Amino acid sequence: MAKESTFKNMTITLLTITLLSSASLGIVYSLTEEPINDAKNAKVNDAISKVLPEFDNKPISQKFEREVDGGILKFYPATKGGQPIGTAIETFTKSGFSGQIELMVGFLPDGTIHGIEVIAHKETPGLGDKVESSKSDFSAQFKGNNPENFKLAIIKDGGNVDAITASTISSRAYCEAVKRAYDAFIKEGDIK
Repeated sequence: MAKESTFKNMTITLLTITLLSSASLGIVYSLTEEPINDAKNAKVNDAISKVLPEFDNKPISQKFEREVDGGILKFYPATKGGQPIGTAIETFTKSGFSGQIELMVGFLPDGTIHGIEVIAHKETPGLGDKVESSKSDFSAQFKGNNPENFKLAIIKDGGNVDAITASTISSRAYCEAVKRAYDAFIKEGDIK
């Protein structure tokens, strides 16, 4: 004999399915949360090591944050033999052609840029994605320059940065993110 389809039976069935689905989702989340965080930390550690000179501390364990322009900048102070050798700053801009661009910028103690790596972006492949150091030498022009006397703007806007051909918006956004990091670095003063 078949059960009669009633509102009560349908509600109980739907509730059971919802509870089982929620429990399954919770289990999957708890299993994947740690590996996802480990992968993010590895990417950040790799970027820090690329933008700063050799260090012997763990900058990620000394991280501190500051709210700037509606977003968060993350500071990673690095030392060698107990002496500060630089600070990596995870910075951002929302002005990219395809949205937000996230960079890791390494500053020496005097404010000189040691290196820059792209952490995340959605710029156009073959054009704006040339902000990545693996796709062009665009970021090389920043290395060894101090924004105190190197204007972080593209040449077209009166700055010292040679824009990526056909990617003026991406180039401007990149400069904006680097300038945001530099301004925050100067504001923090002597980071230790």
